This record gives sequence, structure tokens and C-alpha cells, in this order.
Amino acid sequence: MTREPGTGNRESAGGARVGPVDAAAAAGSTRGNAAPREAADSGAPVRDSRPRRIAIVAGEASGDLLGAGLIDALRERFPGAEFAGIGGDRMRAAGLDAWWDAGELAVMGLAEVLRHLPRLLRLRAALRRRLLAWRPDVYVGIDAPDFNLPVERWLKDRGIATVHYVSPSVWAWREGRAAKIGRSADRVLCLFPMEPAIYARHGVDARFVGHPLADEMPLEPDRAAARADLGLPVDAPVLALLPGSRTGEIERLGPDFLAAAERVAAAVPGLRVVAPMADRRARDAFERVLAASPAREALAGVLDVIDGRARRLMIASDVVLLASGTATLEGMLAKRPMVVAYKVAASTYRLVKGLGMLKVSRYALPNILAGDDLVPELMQGDCTPQKLADAVLHWLRDPQAAAALAPRFMNLHRELRRDASARAAEAVAEVVSSRHG
Repeated sequence: MTREPGTGNRESAGGARVGPVDAAAAAGSTRGNAAPREAADSGAPVRDSRPRRIAIVAGEASGDLLGAGLIDALRERFPGAEFAGIGGDRMRAAGLDAWWDAGELAVMGLAEVLRHLPRLLRLRAALRRRLLAWRPDVYVGIDAPDFNLPVERWLKDRGIATVHYVSPSVWAWREGRAAKIGRSADRVLCLFPMEPAIYARHGVDARFVGHPLADEMPLEPDRAAARADLGLPVDAPVLALLPGSRTGEIERLGPDFLAAAERVAAAVPGLRVVAPMADRRARDAFERVLAASPAREALAGVLDVIDGRARRLMIASDVVLLASGTATLEGMLAKRPMVVAYKVAASTYRLVKGLGMLKVSRYALPNILAGDDLVPELMQGDCTPQKLADAVLHWLRDPQAAAALAPRFMNLHRELRRDASARAAEAVAEVVSSRHG
């Protein structure tokens, strides 16, 4: 997702100049058959006869998937509605008039953001002008908070309803952001059940809609079918390695993961180790790490590197060794035992800890959702090859402990499985109806 600095509600210095559309809107223009400003400010619903106009902006693949589901569900509530904004192939297929592609926002990491910052600021300014000309009934920003929240704040100040879909991790760090998010969004749609209470403490309207991954993944995954799909033996122990999808993650975690896999393979005859790579860049990074690893020869004939299919592999595996992040949620929904690890640069870790920015004692999503230590977490100095191997071997050697996880994971899966797209659409429709009847 985009990490764009500068979330103020004024146009940044790099933004485009104010044009006729901006000036007209500031004067209370009713361009695009929008309701008169006086009526909108009165708080009473304003009815008009034109089809609903819904602006949606999503960055990267996960946002595109959420956006497509939302469009489909909103169309049931608003037949004939028009959808426009920024999205990818799935949102276009669902009927979005994509003014720009979601790939325009797919910028990761501070260095990359800084390199693309002038372009991102121009894009944001152009989007604002386009939105004022189109005058949507509601703007839905999906994730990409550093891009979407300033746009939402700017539109909200001009009387346009705004919804932010996917809460930033206010439960983990910088809870005070919740109030700032509320100044941008009329309503926040949350994927996790513990999030609305945090927003409520700051007077922000937030709704738990469920997680689309929980809707998508089966409650009872078919391990035998997954193994058949991947060509894995039915009875061989399988360890899945997921050291992350970004180059930096792979470079930090890959050496320890490979060294841990070597230790596990030495202790477990017939072990198969499989590492799925998200894309070409991730595969290149992992293969560089593997080429430099002392474990390379020992893992020859044991380790397979595959393209994609991470979710299928997790279902097929006996244990998953993975980087902390969304993948831990997928592992939970796959009902598989896991060992969660993470490392950041030492300077970053010292800064975050020193400033007290982290507000959680647990890092893995299954543990956070359960409020319990269901799976081991090995962070920073604890993320060593021996500790990782010992944690993996615990699951392989204690099948009863592994089996006991399944019902806990099932309960969490059911809690998140709420038909997220339908609930999100209902929440958006309520915002539209409260403004326009």
C-alpha cells in the first residue's frame, strides 16, 4: 500500500494549482446535480433523482479485491449506481470507471515513496479536481491511509460524505491516530472486532464488518486436495517457509529460516520444505539468500521454491514458519500450527521501543485476536535458527498440541466470517442515505 508522507488537509506544495473546478466548489457549486450546499449543511437528507455516484479509491491487490466485492454488494442496494475512482482489474471488471490504475499507488518503503512523491502529489491533486467535478454521493478510501485520508479530510470539509475501509493498526501503535482518522472519515469500516471500541474512545463512528479472507477461505480446508494440487506426498511431513514478500524481509529472515530448516530436516526424516514466493522480485531475493546460505547443500533435495500458491501450501503443510503480518491470519484460517518471526533493523527497533510506540504485548494476529499465546512469537534477538527450529519441532513432535489449535482457530474464523462485502456495503449505504435520503 502507499506510504505517502504528509496527511494534512491542505494541498501540499507539490500539488497542482487551484483550477476553475476547485473555485466553483469552494463557492458552493452544484455541478453534477449535487445537492445545494445550504441543504447539505442543514443535516437533513437531500433527495435527488440522478443515479448514485460512488467514488472508490484502492491501492494494491488486496484493496482491489475488497473494492470489487464492495461494488458488487453496493450495486444490489443502488441499482444503476455509477462507480469511479482508482482501482485494478477486479474493480474494473465489477464496473468501476477507473480514472487511474491502482498500480499508481503501489509504492512501498520510505525510499520509494520519496522517489515517487512528486508524482503522488500531482495524482492526489488531480483526483481532488476530478472528484469535485463529478461530485460523488460518497467517497470510499480503501486502505492506503497516507493517500486516502488527506483526500477524505479535504472532501469532508467540502460537504462530501467519506468512508475509510480498513483501519490502520491503531490497536498496535499510535492509538491517537483514531481521532485524526475520524476527522477525515464519517465512518471507518474495520476488519477486526477489537477495533471499533478503540475508535469509540475517540468519538469516531466505526463498524466491524468482518474480514474478506475469512469469507473466502473454507472453514474446513482439504489438506489432501491441497497436497495433491502441489504434488506433495500424502504422508510426508511438510514445513512451509514464508519469510515475507518484500526484499528487506527476505534478506533479514531468510538466512535464519534456512538455517532453522536445516536443523529440522536433520531431526525429521523425510521432511519436505517448501517456500512460496509472491513474485519475481521476492524469488530473486530468496534465491540470493539461499545461494549464500551455509544450509544450501544440506537442503538440496529437501527444499522446493515455488511461485505463488502460499495459501494452498499452508493448508497442505504440517507447520508454517512465517514472517509476522497478514500471512499469519491466512495460516490461522488454514488451521495450521505456525511459528511467527520478525526482525527489523536494529536502529528501527531501538527507536520504536524507546519511544514506546508499540502498545501490544503480542504481535501475531492469531494471538492478538485470541488474547492468548496460541502460537510462538520469536522477535528480534529471539529470532535465531535454534529457537526457530525448536519451536517448529515442538509442533511436529506433539501432534496433540497441534490438533488442539484447530478448534481455537475455527472459533476465530467464525468470528471474522461475516460476509464482509455485504456488511461494508450496508454501512456505506447508511452513510449515503443519511445525507441524500
